[in-house]
Amino acid sequence: MDITKDHGKVAEELFRSGCNCSQAVVAAFEDVTGFDRETSLKVASALGGGMCRMREVCGAVSGAMLVLGMACGEGADSDHAKKSALYKMGQEFADSFKDEMGSIVCRELLGLPEGKSEAVPEARTDAYYKKRPCAEIVRIAAEELEKIIK
Repeated sequence: MDITKDHGKVAEELFRSGCNCSQAVVAAFEDVTGFDRETSLKVASALGGGMCRMREVCGAVSGAMLVLGMACGEGADSDHAKKSALYKMGQEFADSFKDEMGSIVCRELLGLPEGKSEAVPEARTDAYYKKRPCAEIVRIAAEELEKIIK
């Protein structure tokens, strides 16, 4: 796949403009998925904050897996070898992300205790961006995904 766009930079900008972590990654790869902006934002909307702020698998990681499926996945009649190849790529992405960030779990990346957060998203203020590494996380997720799908 010929990739010329800086998906990491785009993902970070999208996050800083108000997208959640998953939305930022999926929307950054619209050139790969074929999704328009509205579809990208909707399909990834419930994955932010580790799936609806439950702080489970990082939304940037989940978003990257959605993009990977669109870029390299198969339909219902996919054979075993193609499915295995996709799963291998997904595991390679997760491993490289973990090597870079230490975890693929939202609460661990943010240093939060076990349990889910309040369902209401936090306001995006300067203080929010200072205390959360999420902008960097979405950039790294997009950069690592780019390496896998090239």
